[in-house]
Amino acid sequence: MRFSIIKRFYAIAFLTLVVIISASLLSLTYSLTAEQIKLRQHEQFLGYLGEMFPEMTGFEYNDELYYVYDDALLLGYAFTASKAGYSGDINIMVGLSDKETVKGVLIISQTETPGIGTRILDEPFIGQFAGMNVNDIRLRSEGGQADTITGATVSSKAVIEAISQAAKEKLAGING
Repeated sequence: MRFSIIKRFYAIAFLTLVVIISASLLSLTYSLTAEQIKLRQHEQFLGYLGEMFPEMTGFEYNDELYYVYDDALLLGYAFTASKAGYSGDINIMVGLSDKETVKGVLIISQTETPGIGTRILDEPFIGQFAGMNVNDIRLRSEGGQADTITGATVSSKAVIEAISQAAKEKLAGING
């Protein structure tokens, strides 16, 4: 009986030690790679900015809003928006050519259902926002100009709502 108690204690102590070592190594790995991950995400976002504003020579970041320039000329604004879709968060970059007009929209990341929800990446849907007034980014049934995708209603509504909400918040900062 005494041997069985020692055996159990040894097993518990060994597993506790393994968990502590694993958690420590995981924490160390995260702390060593966190800056690299942020740097790569920043570089990727700059690539998206360059894709949306090909004539961009610089930008300024202030209060979660990118002011995009061609030398001293303000080309527009960019910001990110996010909303839960059908299968997970949909992260979006929105570019504005002025305080009212959408220049373009890029889906940065999503985990929607392949072949159905991923149709939010297709040009007919994502392209509908270019040139749209930010006040019209609502469903047509709600008096707006945006259409959803049949079969991917949850995903497309999430994109529309994310863009609309984020645009209102960010533009309030510019206009306020």
